[in-house]
Amino acid sequence: MFHLPTPLHDANAPSGDDALGRLPEWDLTDLYPSPDAPELKRDLDWLEQACADFAKDYEGKLADLDAAGLLECIKRDEKISNIAGRVMSYAGLRYYQHTTDGDRAKFMSDCQEKITNYTTPLVFFTLELNRLDEDALTTMYAEDGDLARYKPVLDRIRAMKPYQLSDELEKFLHDMGVVGDAWERLFDETIAGLTFTIDDEELGIEATLNLLTDQDRRKREAGARELARVFGQNIRTFSRVHNTAAKEKEVIDRWRGMSTPQTGRHLSNDVEPEVVEALRDAVVAAYPKLSHRYYELKRKWLGLDRMQVWDRNAPLPIEDTKTVDWDSARDIVMEAYSAFDPRMGDLANPFFSKGWIDAGVKPGKAPGAFAHPTVTDVHPYVMLNYLGKPRDVMTLAHELGHGVHQVLAADQGELLANTPLTLAETASVFGEMLTFRKMLDKAASDTERKVLLAGKVEDMINTVVRQIAFYDFECKLHAARRGGELTPDDINALWMSVQAESLGPAFDFMDGYETFWAYIPHFVHSPFYVYAYAFGDGLVNALYAVYEEAPEGFQDKYFDMLKAGGSKHHKELLAPFGLDASDPAFWDKGLSMISRLIDELEAMEG
Repeated sequence: MFHLPTPLHDANAPSGDDALGRLPEWDLTDLYPSPDAPELKRDLDWLEQACADFAKDYEGKLADLDAAGLLECIKRDEKISNIAGRVMSYAGLRYYQHTTDGDRAKFMSDCQEKITNYTTPLVFFTLELNRLDEDALTTMYAEDGDLARYKPVLDRIRAMKPYQLSDELEKFLHDMGVVGDAWERLFDETIAGLTFTIDDEELGIEATLNLLTDQDRRKREAGARELARVFGQNIRTFSRVHNTAAKEKEVIDRWRGMSTPQTGRHLSNDVEPEVVEALRDAVVAAYPKLSHRYYELKRKWLGLDRMQVWDRNAPLPIEDTKTVDWDSARDIVMEAYSAFDPRMGDLANPFFSKGWIDAGVKPGKAPGAFAHPTVTDVHPYVMLNYLGKPRDVMTLAHELGHGVHQVLAADQGELLANTPLTLAETASVFGEMLTFRKMLDKAASDTERKVLLAGKVEDMINTVVRQIAFYDFECKLHAARRGGELTPDDINALWMSVQAESLGPAFDFMDGYETFWAYIPHFVHSPFYVYAYAFGDGLVNALYAVYEEAPEGFQDKYFDMLKAGGSKHHKELLAPFGLDASDPAFWDKGLSMISRLIDELEAMEG
């Protein structure tokens, strides 16, 4: 049952200089004072002993426990998860700050190996839990309300029962986990170590990706072509990582008897496969009225006969290119959060004042953005690569939403706080929506309103259309890998097979774009994670429509939903709002909000 908290990496998050003001950095001392702190050694020593004691006290004996005994057992496991999570959060966050630093990489790897070794004796726990009689468990839940609190997490564990292997094989797979982690680290370190040369200046990946949003089309093209050149030079490494990760997954899935490569993700997300397929099908069917229609509008605004891939995230010609400094970004987001509910502002404020955000772009720092929940008795940490673009303000709003969610859910404790990915994007996307609406209300002119609307539509297309295209690419990649080793050209072809369909007829695709699958971290770190973005955006659009229609009492229901963490199924969480994600019409409701924003943009043309 042991788990580590994982950061919520956000795909395609944009990545200071003096114009940005003083950018905050993490203060990790709330976890540990230093890598050689006696507190860290104390916790590792405690963990080694606690795991050994747990195995001695409970292995082979779970079926004999009464309700009080099982509750005590679960609480001991929860404490182990907390201490292990604290150690790995500290090691991981230090590493993300500087992934090319050998000492930090070694420290994280050493911590991971120790914790893997210490927790291997705990593998029996979930295996024996899954062998418990359902009727006996039901009786124990009725006897002990504190034990019944843990029913949702036990249900999720027991959902793996049909896929469980022998105790010996499960221990083997647990020990082999560090090998898979090494491939992920190879990917991270390769990406962080890439250098790109533009106009004789050497840039990292964040700054180069940032060029794709530059007002100057020449710079956008130069950035895209340089990305393609460097990805091309490293494509064999990326292909090897993806082949190995996909093969490892195929072997484990085959031994477990999982019917599809996506099955494991759906189980961990506590979501039914048919709900995900309904979402996927609704988005693909909506491509023509969403991305195809919007990019045709954008082609006209840019005055182009054909769009190129470096035009996808181009600013509009009428867009003000001013930089948003850090203090202004903080004020915009805090005002939006506090206007929705003062409690939301109170929860967000410590992130800015207490060293819970690392915002600057630095050599070797992990790309993108994430919110890491760490453990429930500390607090989350938010990582950004802030460059002062309007989209960076939205990224701040997004990650802060994750952070607020994680703080609210922490009272559930280590095993129940962790929200399934499908609902983990709710507060983040809602935070973006609040910030967007606040900025729209303040728009001083039709031009400013148009720029804001277009930016929001693009973000929604990147969150919904682009992520479902990513999901389709992954489905094709894993299916193809089951037939044998894939060459770089094979993977390139799979990538291109989803691009034209999702982006639409306004686009041409430059030579080299076929390699742009290489830098997306989700494909390596969290296979099939990406549909959670589309799930979250559709869910929030539906939620926001409810808020607009009936704001009275909405905030309390919203806070209750976030506080629930992973203690309730999506059906139960959405019921108070009159919503049901298993209803195919639910997704159309969310997608129609994007369509209406495009309608408004088209009307401005008239």
